[in-house]
Amino acid sequence: MKIAVIDGMGGGIGSQAVERLKSLNSNDIEIIALGTNSQATANMLKSGAHEGATGENAICWMCQKVDIIIGPLAIIATNSMMGEISPKMSEAIAGSPAKKLLLPVSKCNIEVIGLESLPFKTIFNELTVAIKKIIEEK
Repeated sequence: MKIAVIDGMGGGIGSQAVERLKSLNSNDIEIIALGTNSQATANMLKSGAHEGATGENAICWMCQKVDIIIGPLAIIATNSMMGEISPKMSEAIAGSPAKKLLLPVSKCNIEVIGLESLPFKTIFNELTVAIKKIIEEK
């Protein structure tokens, strides 16, 4: 199972997601770090991603090749992350056939009504449970 972790800025959220995926110790998971910039990609690789690529074309291409996409909600919002998410990127991510597990981080000026504000630890715990469930179903 190929899992793309997409992040920008410094890659902090993506790095935490990669660490959680690595903690599952599953040989069935290939983690691909996709950064909007080289620093984000480098940090996700340091956290244990198997492969990494940077930039618009890499993100657009790989979204069609993976089974799951993980990232902050901002990755489907054009011009979010201080403009790092281009229209092509958000369209490719949102239109990908991959299952998308988006973390409700409200730094993109989008608030999802009905969700309680959770600490990062709780969000990543829920991500880990969701990934385990998907792996068990396959």
